[in-house]
Amino acid sequence: MTTAPDLSQLIKSYDVRGIVGETLTAEVATAIGSAFADAIVLPDGETTVAIGHDMRDSGPWLADAVAAGLALRGVDVVRIGLCSTDGLYHASGALDIPGVMITASHNPAAYNGMKLCRSRARAVGENSGLADVRALASQYLVDAPAAAGTPGSETTREMVGEYGAFLRGLVPLEGVRPLKVVVDAANAMAGYTVPAVLGTAAGLPELPLEIIPLYFELDGTFPNHEANPLETENLRDLQAAVKEHGADIGLAFDGDADRCFVVDERGEVVTPSAITCLVGLRETARELAEDPSAEPTVIHNLISSRAVREQLAEAGATPVRSRVGHSFIKAEMARLNAVFGGEHSAHFYFRDFFYADSGMLAAMHVLAALGSQDGPLSAMIAQHEPYTASGEINSTVDSVPDALARVKAAFVTADVYSDEFDGLTVEHWPAPGEGERWWFNVRPSNTEPLLRLNSEADGQELMERMRDQVLAVIREG
Repeated sequence: MTTAPDLSQLIKSYDVRGIVGETLTAEVATAIGSAFADAIVLPDGETTVAIGHDMRDSGPWLADAVAAGLALRGVDVVRIGLCSTDGLYHASGALDIPGVMITASHNPAAYNGMKLCRSRARAVGENSGLADVRALASQYLVDAPAAAGTPGSETTREMVGEYGAFLRGLVPLEGVRPLKVVVDAANAMAGYTVPAVLGTAAGLPELPLEIIPLYFELDGTFPNHEANPLETENLRDLQAAVKEHGADIGLAFDGDADRCFVVDERGEVVTPSAITCLVGLRETARELAEDPSAEPTVIHNLISSRAVREQLAEAGATPVRSRVGHSFIKAEMARLNAVFGGEHSAHFYFRDFFYADSGMLAAMHVLAALGSQDGPLSAMIAQHEPYTASGEINSTVDSVPDALARVKAAFVTADVYSDEFDGLTVEHWPAPGEGERWWFNVRPSNTEPLLRLNSEADGQELMERMRDQVLAVIREG
């Protein structure tokens, strides 16, 4: 009897990610397509799945393989072709069908993968069906499933224009002042979606935006830099171009364009927490304007700046703290009917976008806010960055439990707040003038013997001191 292969390193907690031709082959993709049909699509009573892919060379044939696996089990397929991940989410939401996005997001060129969703872009993760897909796909690589009595059919549909029109309907930009905008697409999907949504490439009317493109040519080998704006070196070209052109703002998207980072007119990076504040306040104000009795909820992950919860609460919203990870935030968004959600990694989620994340929609909110007033972005955003953060710092440790225990013993005292909601959070934040104000979170990696530290304080010197003290304890083993 043949042993079923272990797909745990390919089909992970949130998505599928592997090396093309090695861990991710056409045979494996077909098995995943059939497993998705049998574990999720058909049990949900669905009959049709949307499939899109990013600019990687392997995207079209992997989409063919997934479509074949779905068709084998009698599921129809709508092929929407080249798209961003939020473009696939739009198709899933607008057509009310499940979806498969072929992408490896910001991973290097050798990789590809998949993001799966139920109808209306509902996330599929480890605890919401992905473990079942993994188990079935592994089985189907040994014993292929029987063909359905009637195989699924396949149609194609061009949706980028509908996607652009939908986003413009959520955040109108026609009336903003003229803005000069540098966009770094990293040779990835923003090179396709920005001209369609912010320009006229999909037949939409012209906006008062001068787009200065960097690396818009689609190339899944990423010849200029990785499509991962979370790494500061991948923002340097954008920062230089903003200053060179005297632009009002710079935008950087990741490989599948579901994340967006912002650079101000000075070339300084705006923190995703500040964007969470800005957009969260806009969405809160809009909901209260529509219904003064509303009680808007905004989700933020637990390593977002303290300013997020302070400013949202002051504006009348209920800020809700979530674990790190998009599947947790999406679940909380839907459970609480939250108007908006933001993560430190620059994933931004919108109730009006099927509770899904969209880098483009977040960018449009920032453009709308900037273009509705006369000041520079740096001045507009300063109020949302009152504290100093360390950024995420990784430490390799011999024993994650032992290192966490050392940190707990050293810092959890009677005069601090602490919890173990997601790793260990320790907070000392008295009223202004009543003592030092700082917090930190230490949480383990899901895949490596690492601890990730994020800290924030009311001042640079205090942040650096607390950061260094916690790191010393983490690394003393």
